Amino acid sequence: MAAVAPRLKTRFDKEIVPLMMERFGYKNRMAVPRLTSIVLNMGVGDAITNIKILDNAAEQLSLIAGQKSAVTRAKKSIANFKIREGMPLGCRVTMRGPRMYEFFDRFCSVALPRVRDFRGLPTRSFDGRGNYTMGIKDQMIFPEVNYQKVDRVRGMNMTVGTTAKTDEEAKNLLTLLGLPFRKD
Repeated sequence: MAAVAPRLKTRFDKEIVPLMMERFGYKNRMAVPRLTSIVLNMGVGDAITNIKILDNAAEQLSLIAGQKSAVTRAKKSIANFKIREGMPLGCRVTMRGPRMYEFFDRFCSVALPRVRDFRGLPTRSFDGRGNYTMGIKDQMIFPEVNYQKVDRVRGMNMTVGTTAKTDEEAKNLLTLLGLPFRKD
């Protein structure tokens, strides 16, 4: 039995690629920018005192992403923060392929509408090379998270990697994929 392509990937191939080719004058379908990866990163500073907090955060991040999260460790010792080299400080997950498209679709259509007082995402968060980074203040916007198991509201960073050469191309791609930007 063949796996079904994600809904957003199918829409990308059938609708978005021709639109981008027309808008930017690409000669080849392969020149059209596309998503490469989505990275979710959750820093857990409280893990210094209690390691169980990190386990809970990693479990929630795994539920949100749909794949196991990796624990990130301190690269250097910082005495003022009581951090030693190699101490676990957070967790992250990198999604690619069909899982990335499924997550992006759920994020745009289910999670973002659940954000309070949402007026759109800022357009200043592009890095100059076509990648977009945003902060999420509350993990409770994702329906996968069980409200009873949440010990503390945590935020996370989300980076969307694209093959776009400029921020304008990346913004156009992400807008067509369903990411709502502010009208600046």
